[in-house]
Amino acid sequence: MPREARPQYDASGRLIGLEGDTEAGQGNVLVTPGEAALATGTLGVAVDIDAPEALKALLERHLDVVRLGRMARDEVDEAEWSRLIDAAPAQARELLQTEGYFNARVVLQRQPRRTAGAPDRVRMTVQPGPRARVSRINFEFEGDLERTSAEGEPYAVKVRDELRAAWALAPGREFGNAAWSAAKSQALARLQAAGYALATWSGTAAQVDRERNEVRLFIVADSGPLFRLGNIVIDGLVAQDAETVRNLLVGRKGAPVTEPMLLDFQERLQKAGLFASISVTLDTSDPTRAANANVLVRLREAALQDYTFGIGVSANTGARASVTHVYRRVFGQAATARNKAELGEKRQAWEGEISTHPGPDLYRNLLGGTVEWLKGDADVVLSQRLRVGRAVDLGRIERLYFVEAERAKRETDLATTRAIAYSVNYHGVWRDLDSVVLPTQGFSFGGQIGLGRSQATNAETGPFTRAYGRFTGYLPLGQSWYGQARLELGQLFKDGLVVAPDSQRFRAGGDDSVRGYVYRSLGPISGGVVGSGDALITTSIELARPFSANLPSVWGAVFVDAGNAADSFANLRPALGYGVGVRWRSPVGPLRVDWAYGRELRRSRLHFSIGIAF
Repeated sequence: MPREARPQYDASGRLIGLEGDTEAGQGNVLVTPGEAALATGTLGVAVDIDAPEALKALLERHLDVVRLGRMARDEVDEAEWSRLIDAAPAQARELLQTEGYFNARVVLQRQPRRTAGAPDRVRMTVQPGPRARVSRINFEFEGDLERTSAEGEPYAVKVRDELRAAWALAPGREFGNAAWSAAKSQALARLQAAGYALATWSGTAAQVDRERNEVRLFIVADSGPLFRLGNIVIDGLVAQDAETVRNLLVGRKGAPVTEPMLLDFQERLQKAGLFASISVTLDTSDPTRAANANVLVRLREAALQDYTFGIGVSANTGARASVTHVYRRVFGQAATARNKAELGEKRQAWEGEISTHPGPDLYRNLLGGTVEWLKGDADVVLSQRLRVGRAVDLGRIERLYFVEAERAKRETDLATTRAIAYSVNYHGVWRDLDSVVLPTQGFSFGGQIGLGRSQATNAETGPFTRAYGRFTGYLPLGQSWYGQARLELGQLFKDGLVVAPDSQRFRAGGDDSVRGYVYRSLGPISGGVVGSGDALITTSIELARPFSANLPSVWGAVFVDAGNAADSFANLRPALGYGVGVRWRSPVGPLRVDWAYGRELRRSRLHFSIGIAF
């Protein structure tokens, strides 16, 4: 049986620990002096605090009498213990003032020792009263911002007014040191981000009116100079053009160099795909040159050529392997060529494109082509496309204009049809998302419009118009729940005897359409074979949440999908699918596994999508 622990002392008689047997065997138990004091009943002072929980934790963490009270009695003399106890109410009130309680009532009561040698016991009762609130704010400026805003310069007036409007600790808000510090930090960061990179506080003060339980705030910001765009100093270019880098900075010479401008510039450089590492900074070393400031760009170019190999599998097209080749300096010109070949069970394709590097207006000219073999449940479609156009990526908005020539062949057990089409097209994407890769709030919309002329086997030659739109919204719903909704519409307008290529028409079914049905298996049926339709509608509603706090990136989901494709909206009969799924929100995007039940088929289907690039 373990023996009772015995106190151990050093040569001077100071308690250093307890000695005894552990349950696993004989040995020394090393403890701190404070733990030893607890075990032997030699605490200096035991303090009981009666206060709201948050304030109690504050007092227990910072009151000297509480911290030192855990020490052994013989480490502090009796006079010091008495001083600590007497000073405790005043120190408590000072601590409460940091949280905005300026009229707190603190009562300290000494309690008799329970036994000889026991610690002094103290009971502290705290009545914090109401928290003080901000009554008034005086927010003033010095430096360039004060001078130019007084002169009515529009940008300075805008910055000044926005800073005052965005001040976090507004009148009526409860005051506390943490909130006061946070508000000052946020305001200074906003001022610096607006182009006043050397801004500092000239003075800040909080004046307390105890009788009214109010606080008046006084803050004066010295903006320093406004840094305006001068030259772009580029370091690290070898093969690429400096003009390409300069084109990606959206801002005229003399414009204020704001933090959003620099971040946007850096993001465009990253998206250009020409550089392996990027650093964009504002040179603030010489404030006298603020009116013509340098933006410093340090780059390391990506390899002129590289290959990416990938493998993957999805319920839509089965297993696949791919290889992508990128050449970032075609024929020594400021252009990039991309070629991708994919080999799969149900889809085999080659996609190629040559595009110029972004120009002063950020547009790229492009020449591209595609050859695709796609196997459906009851048909095989082979299509070839050639397009010439212009594209631009503005972050939240992407635009693509192009003219296209297309040839398609569709084979079924009953017949083979061929079609050729020429069209003019516009594709656009609009986004307002908290994250492009893993969105939880916001929306995205993709729209397409095309005008063309088609001729096909056993059909008349004639014009067609194609319109398509897809809206997806994301919304947090509280308590870790997240909602997602989708609406997809498409319509091909043409004369009844005109047949457009299959790629211009619509089908439904599959992972990103109506789950519970095979990829491209929903559409008008002719001769027992599913074909493509001139009208499309699909909708989806999904609710998801993390499985647990320990697995925040693994979510469970429930969903309902509906939709179909048909020759016209009047003949469209939506198919319904619903089920449950698991999502892994990986750094490269969500990977999904869904079990879905197709009501019209009266059977379930597993949908999954995962891929690896290396």
